[in-house]
Amino acid sequence: MTLKDYIVSEEMSLVETMKVIDNNASGNAFLCRDGVLLAAVSDGDIRRSLMNGVDINSPVREIANYHPVYLYRKDSRKAEELMREKMITALPIVDEQKKITDIKFLLKKMPLQNKSLQTPVVIMAGGKGTRLKPYTDILPKPLIPIGDKTITEHIISHFSKFGCHDFYMIVNYKKNFIKAYFMDSTKQEAQKELPRLHFVEEERYMGTGGGIALVKEEVRETFFLSNCDIIVNADYEEILRTHRERQNLITIVCARKRVVIPYGTVDIEEDGSVIKFKEKPSFEFYTNTGFYVIEPAFLDKIPKNSRVDITDIIEGCIRDGEKVGTYLINEEDWMDMGQLEELEKMKERMGL
Repeated sequence: MTLKDYIVSEEMSLVETMKVIDNNASGNAFLCRDGVLLAAVSDGDIRRSLMNGVDINSPVREIANYHPVYLYRKDSRKAEELMREKMITALPIVDEQKKITDIKFLLKKMPLQNKSLQTPVVIMAGGKGTRLKPYTDILPKPLIPIGDKTITEHIISHFSKFGCHDFYMIVNYKKNFIKAYFMDSTKQEAQKELPRLHFVEEERYMGTGGGIALVKEEVRETFFLSNCDIIVNADYEEILRTHRERQNLITIVCARKRVVIPYGTVDIEEDGSVIKFKEKPSFEFYTNTGFYVIEPAFLDKIPKNSRVDITDIIEGCIRDGEKVGTYLINEEDWMDMGQLEELEKMKERMGL
């Protein structure tokens, strides 16, 4: 689906608008003039109007809501919260001219397929995957299957939906196995316009930061960086836009996590007297998902030929006063198969 599949004109009839809503399967359409949001209409609005005697050939403007709920791009991360508050299932995201740039859905997580980012993607695929033993004694982590595809193929598929076609895989552990697998896949699927895969070989283990430095000569523009064991269901275009608008050197995609303590807790004084009880308290925090947007200048911060983790480089950037930002997503939009129990959860959540 693209944006145009959700947009109608004011002059369109009710029956024509119903066809648009049926085709996009969202239950909603938005009235626009030259791309500018004017009003919203739902299948329920149309049904109620017909029951009240409105002619099915009447223009949709006669029943549309000319006070639609929307958000500006800078506030788009509040979309889910606002939809739940207003009890709506679709929310247009607009620019400063009120032109629709995206639509968020409460019940449908798939992004609109009108993106063409052309942004390089670097995938860190060189680790030993020790947390996934004994699987990784046989297969390298990038080739662990999730359904009928490897985890890496799922990652590439997600980026490809946003028009990312150049992928740089940093390989080390069982690297020949990984290269052989994808080279064979490319030959078999040569006619299907697969993404362009570039293998960057790490001769020795250099950590998650040291390995990234190996792409310095090949990637000279803003790029995405992803661990090879995660999937993020989010709008990658919006993540990239936020990164650029804030002029970050690096943007860390963070997931909001909520943990519930399954016990009643007791706050006590130093002398042992009870202050209060808390029944199954919860707390929230943000965790690094292993997904980043990075400027080429970040690579200059990495010591040459050194083993170092990316978090160490980021902490150095913070100390130096560089702009290190975050993009926040909900916990359910992040899947991590880094441990065996999480691997099974990923399969379940993906319906595989």
